[in-house]
Amino acid sequence: MQPGHGDHSLERETTILDSINEGVFTVDRSWRITTFNRAAERITGVTREQAIGSLCCDVFRASTCETRCVLQRTMDSGKPIVNATAYIVNDNGERVPIRIATALLKGTDGEIVGGVETFQDLTQVEQLQKELKARYSFEDIVGRSSVMVGLFELLPQIAASSSTVLIEGPSGTGKELFARAIHNLSPRRQKPFVAVNCAALPDALLESELFGHNAGAFTDARRDKPGRFQLAAGGTILLDEIGDISPAMQVRLLRVLQERVVEPLGSIKPIPVDVRVIAATNQNLTKLTRAGKFREDLYYRIRVVHLTLPGLAKRREDIPLLVDHLVAKFNRLQDKNIAGVSDEVLTRLMEHDFPGNVRELENIIEQAFVLCRGGMIQLNHLPPELRPITPRGTPVGQAMSLSALERLFITETLQRHNGNRKRAARDLGISVSTLYRKINTYGLITPPVDGRGQRR
Repeated sequence: MQPGHGDHSLERETTILDSINEGVFTVDRSWRITTFNRAAERITGVTREQAIGSLCCDVFRASTCETRCVLQRTMDSGKPIVNATAYIVNDNGERVPIRIATALLKGTDGEIVGGVETFQDLTQVEQLQKELKARYSFEDIVGRSSVMVGLFELLPQIAASSSTVLIEGPSGTGKELFARAIHNLSPRRQKPFVAVNCAALPDALLESELFGHNAGAFTDARRDKPGRFQLAAGGTILLDEIGDISPAMQVRLLRVLQERVVEPLGSIKPIPVDVRVIAATNQNLTKLTRAGKFREDLYYRIRVVHLTLPGLAKRREDIPLLVDHLVAKFNRLQDKNIAGVSDEVLTRLMEHDFPGNVRELENIIEQAFVLCRGGMIQLNHLPPELRPITPRGTPVGQAMSLSALERLFITETLQRHNGNRKRAARDLGISVSTLYRKINTYGLITPPVDGRGQRR
């Protein structure tokens, strides 16, 4: 070897590492840092001179160092780790979120001589996610689709009034979340929010639950018990699944709404109640009323303000946002650091019809968290029914490409807006000119009417 050749090689390696925007450091078998690039200096606030020769845990003060050191796991298993998330405390004492990848370092003879860790500063990504969440969330409700944004705009106005609200929508769409949001935004927010599932109890028990009972009203009624209307005094009561109550209960409820008084079982003395009523159902009350199964006078009494929540299949553009929200939620609840879902998983979720709506999506992500130990949620972490052949006959291993998915989205959005290019573009979050270009690129067959009643 010519003199100085090793120095030139080390200098070249240092130059290469310093050109990388991600932090990189290597350690030997004693966990002492052997290289430390410029990005690592910038992210940690520690200089190369301070870092080299020091124990990595003294320099790279990460949330995983004490209990679940990512590099230690790689050294033990021999397997690289990608997309692990954590945070470090930099030299200024600031918390910095990072994404980590690790691998083994081997000598020329194949013997393990140490490990390498790369890490990316996620501060800007986290800030963007916070801004996105602030823009596209309301209380615990998440959505960026036009229908959800429209509902977000209505909620403060609805909350400011004291009118009775009817929320209709399929099971799993978040009707109780909307009811809670209305309460939390209202002047009644300091008072109780009480939810009652009207379908869960037979008439006799439901009557006692809603209106209360006096001691001796029936067997085992040894003392007075206030009903849910009384417990919600000054606040809000949610009558969930109101479409399932019996005709007799409909009559009693109508009197409460008309006169704002309740009569506990065994009492003849009406008790005034000051409570805002929100009703919710997964049934179509208009059809039930026409069929004579729901009282028309009660229907119009509870339908002063009417909200209809869409199924998840009708707002697929919200799925990525909901997935991010749920991943963050379960990371917090389960003390994990799952980075997110893979592109294949997201594509599979976007193709799914979600008969159980948001509740089903939440269950899917929760199950994936049980199976996924770290990194990204992959296809094998999904429930079995989401792993086989897709409804379109495409094997999961060859999931729909992003371009095919985009084509499907544009087609569905145009159909939903009856061909109106301007509304479709706004819903998709792109300009009208971009939409026209994509229509031409994909050769899409668009509705014969452009949404303004004009034929193309």
